Amino acid sequence: MNLRSDTSFSPAPPSTVSAPGRYRLGRLLGDGGFGQVFEAWDPALCRQVAIKQLKPDTLRAQAVSLLDEARLATSLRHPAFVQIYALEDDGRSPSIVMELVHGQTLRQMIAAQPMPRAQALEIIAQVAEAMAVAHAAGLVHGDLKPANLMVESSGLVRILDFGLARRIDPQATEPGGGAPMPGTIAYMAPETLLGQLADARSDIYSLGVVLYEMLCGARPFDHLHGLALAAAQVQSSSTQWSFPHDCDPDCAALARALAARDPAQRPASMLAVAEQARGLKSAGTAATAPAPAPRRHPYRRRLVWAALGLVLLAGGLLGRKMLPPPVTQLAQRWLPSSDAQSMADGLAALSIFDRDGALDTATDKFSAILARKPDHAAAAAGLALTYALRYLGDRSDRSWLQRADASAQLALAHDDQLALAYAAQAMVREFQGDNAAALRLEEQALKLDPLNVFALSGRIAILGRMQRFDEAQRYVDSALSVYPRERRLIDQAGTLRYRQGDYRGAEQQFRRSIEVEPDAVTAYANLNAALLRQGRIDEALQVLQQGLHIRPSGQLYTNLGTALFQRGDYLGAAQAFEHAVSASKGSNNAYLRWANLADTLRWIPGREPASREAYHEAAELLRQLLARSPNDVTYLSRLALYCAKLGQQAEAASLIQRALSGAPKEPDVRFRAAMTYELIGQRDAALGELRAAQQLGYPDGFITAEPDLLALRRDPRFQRVKKEGR
Repeated sequence: MNLRSDTSFSPAPPSTVSAPGRYRLGRLLGDGGFGQVFEAWDPALCRQVAIKQLKPDTLRAQAVSLLDEARLATSLRHPAFVQIYALEDDGRSPSIVMELVHGQTLRQMIAAQPMPRAQALEIIAQVAEAMAVAHAAGLVHGDLKPANLMVESSGLVRILDFGLARRIDPQATEPGGGAPMPGTIAYMAPETLLGQLADARSDIYSLGVVLYEMLCGARPFDHLHGLALAAAQVQSSSTQWSFPHDCDPDCAALARALAARDPAQRPASMLAVAEQARGLKSAGTAATAPAPAPRRHPYRRRLVWAALGLVLLAGGLLGRKMLPPPVTQLAQRWLPSSDAQSMADGLAALSIFDRDGALDTATDKFSAILARKPDHAAAAAGLALTYALRYLGDRSDRSWLQRADASAQLALAHDDQLALAYAAQAMVREFQGDNAAALRLEEQALKLDPLNVFALSGRIAILGRMQRFDEAQRYVDSALSVYPRERRLIDQAGTLRYRQGDYRGAEQQFRRSIEVEPDAVTAYANLNAALLRQGRIDEALQVLQQGLHIRPSGQLYTNLGTALFQRGDYLGAAQAFEHAVSASKGSNNAYLRWANLADTLRWIPGREPASREAYHEAAELLRQLLARSPNDVTYLSRLALYCAKLGQQAEAASLIQRALSGAPKEPDVRFRAAMTYELIGQRDAALGELRAAQQLGYPDGFITAEPDLLALRRDPRFQRVKKEGR
């Protein structure tokens, strides 16, 4: 069961469910065979709560047990346990009012990225310490698993469904109403599967499986379900478990011990488990801690590198190179040889992040260091920057920004004196829109390392976003006096001029950037944008061709396709977009590029089948992303739109409803809903969503320019909707 609150509370209750007592029900959080969990509002105490309503048929013979379990759970005084506020009974079904927990389930964290060794051990230690309190009180959980463990932003682990899973609901409630039994079996001790009651030793077994999943990314026998899974659990032994070759052998040994087939061979208590986990974590930290180094100039003590602020110009990115020349030499000075090479390779890949595949290389290199040394702050900071740049390239996928945030926080936790870590966290805050916090973090980085190019350019970018152009110009001039041939600072000087309407001045800076580094394709995209703003379309197209002569790039082909489409050259635009999605000249794993191609092919007679194929490619890539982030409203709304264009009306309607439920106040989602409803023949709903999108600030110009809404705009009701939406 997930008690997480991802969206703002809505007081409107589901139509088929009544709220107990004074509470007002909000959205459904979890739905299982024995009950449903809702977000709710307590008007008397002005707080959000979670309410678990148990189904009356299930609990008729178990009401007394329910009350006993809830009372016992409230007696526990450990911060890991979810507080139970009240028991309510409206005569139809009992309800449990409890604390609403915010955070990520461990299942979500494991699915998002590999779990560092130190973090995995910390989670095990926290759960074990909490469960030791419960066991001392005579209570067992009986269903410990990643879906029932929530990690708050502070790092505190919370244990969900305590006191209910064993006696009331062996399957527990899961988000989405899916069948949860296979996942529950996977964490059940063999003796429990054979009919014995759950006890403290079976909770220890479950924790061993959880540790295995954090170390390996999947549970044992993840290809099996149902009876086949139960048979494998009973007949096998943890000694047969295989671990990745780079897995810490002590951690693997701990997982095997916790999940020993014979309960007598498991650790004697949860306190013993916590002590072992803490000991391994401390030993690992000591082993990887660097030896004290003599004091050096700040520039020589820290990795120094930078990224410029983003400006979206005519479909292109004002690019950023990340790496000043000395940085790879610095990495080699203070890292062991294998780590130094991986760090240098990762930073070198970030320095050419605008090339297709470069960020994949950076991810691999930084992750390799963290796999060996989970406490490596610089590698965590590098990974944070890599994830942030992935988000930069496709702002529809916010999961990259969440991963960047987690990695930056991890870097700071490991070394709060590392300028690179503060700079990485600043980039995350910048992309989250918190300019004030980002600026404070950049200032902290510059206190530690006044010559950190990344922090210097980050501060300039943030000041530009805050429209403090005079300060930004002063800082960029000062930085260029130190680094006169640093391409990212030159690009930033051009960006400042562009934002203030000085397109000719921006052009001069971007031409200078190309002189300094002629093989950086983003510089050509920058110059293309400045020329387009001056109405010099032919020159802008020529610049794109020059960039393509240097190196094929999906970004340049995307810009070229956009420019040709604007000129009405649909055949040329389609060819450019086809290059953008090709493996040799672009990237075939970017769903938005496939969608651009599909949209263009729709307007070319005879290319409708190819357009459908491109929509299918975009939809398939989106489904893969949704499998990892099932509640991402951008993915849901875009996939709904693509399904509508493919004639898949039922799926489109279902997806857009999910998107609207998750983000009722996002104008882009409401506009995609309007288009989806129009394409599947629901004009009334389309007009309603269009009115909502306008009221939330969606631009009129985008609505009047959308060709798929041509018939809707001819509807007499459209003019009335436009007036009401303003």
